[in-house]
Amino acid sequence: MTGANSFQVSGYGPERAGWTRLFARDALSRRLDWPILLAALALSLMGAILVFSATRNRTEINQGDPYFFLVRHLLNTGIGFALMIGTVWLGHRTLRTAVPLLYGASVFLVLMVLTPLGTTVNGAHSWIVLGAGFSLQPSEFVKVTIILGMAMLLAARVDAGDKPYPDHRTVLQALGLAVVPMLIVMLMPDLGSVMVMAVIVLGVLLASGASNRWVFGLLGAGTLGAIAVWQLHILDDYQINRFAAFANPELDPAGVGYNTNQARIAIGSGGLTGSGLFQGSQTTGQFVPEQQTDFVFTVAGEELGFLGGGLIILLTGVVLWRACRIALDSTELYGTVVAAGIVAWFAFQAFENIGMTLGIMPVTGLPLPFVSYGGSSMFAVWVAVGLLQSIRVQRPLSA
Repeated sequence: MTGANSFQVSGYGPERAGWTRLFARDALSRRLDWPILLAALALSLMGAILVFSATRNRTEINQGDPYFFLVRHLLNTGIGFALMIGTVWLGHRTLRTAVPLLYGASVFLVLMVLTPLGTTVNGAHSWIVLGAGFSLQPSEFVKVTIILGMAMLLAARVDAGDKPYPDHRTVLQALGLAVVPMLIVMLMPDLGSVMVMAVIVLGVLLASGASNRWVFGLLGAGTLGAIAVWQLHILDDYQINRFAAFANPELDPAGVGYNTNQARIAIGSGGLTGSGLFQGSQTTGQFVPEQQTDFVFTVAGEELGFLGGGLIILLTGVVLWRACRIALDSTELYGTVVAAGIVAWFAFQAFENIGMTLGIMPVTGLPLPFVSYGGSSMFAVWVAVGLLQSIRVQRPLSA
């Protein structure tokens, strides 16, 4: 049997059928998940427009070039898309064998942040400066390696047919794998990323079929840990102030509550259809800080209104819906767990980012997936899309 229709699900080649056969027209059209791909692209392009609106007049950060952030955002999107293609070509099964190397590299990078190579941005010492205006946030890639590492451990014996579900020893090993980078990221401190990683861990455990006692135990331990962190004053002052402002929005509106108050004013002023692209008074007047990154949703709310903000939420929903379908359709636990971890990551981070602009969640500095400006975040989410596509590509056509 020859041609694109001879593509085998069990792998490409002995593990891959090769680039040509994988991306033959028939295989591509029948196997790639187009809704998730188009929705992610639409979000990234909307983000480019919103980032441009937020930064074109910000001469203090755009180096006098109104297109500075627009060009970089599009470049980041292009690199991210290339990483997605590379991830699909390698395949999630091939990456499974490379998990120890990828995990070790990500832990090494987050450790480097704690050395003199690391730098502080907005209170979080979580960046490595690469030079020439480029920087790297390793915690974004840790989200990917935690998902891959936990999935590899939890699914190994189940996919081999030795166990119907992960045993307690395997769950402990998977939790130990996740805890190490989470503790390092907590020392930076980058509380927002730690929150995302915690949600990823819960999502992975639920999808793996591990005992619910582990989930309830982790929820209880997380609650006690949060109380201990607060009582022992482990958090920095700016983080404590953010939670205080969330609990009491009227607290110091010109200080710790300023970001949230200005964000709500911007979104509220947009109404149904918005004030018009590049016409937002809050955006043009530069009243909302970090509007190209953490608060990019306020640009959509003000200039595109409820309809524009709703479109972002709808497109994010499409990504999550298709990712859930990929998780359910996977014929192996490893693929199911990887997809479920990505769903937990995207869902919580999008909810937290949009929620903090509306005042219903505390400000944590998390970017809006695909939309916010930032290379590390953009690369990581597109790699995740590549993993989802790989899981779908390698499923039986009838699934």
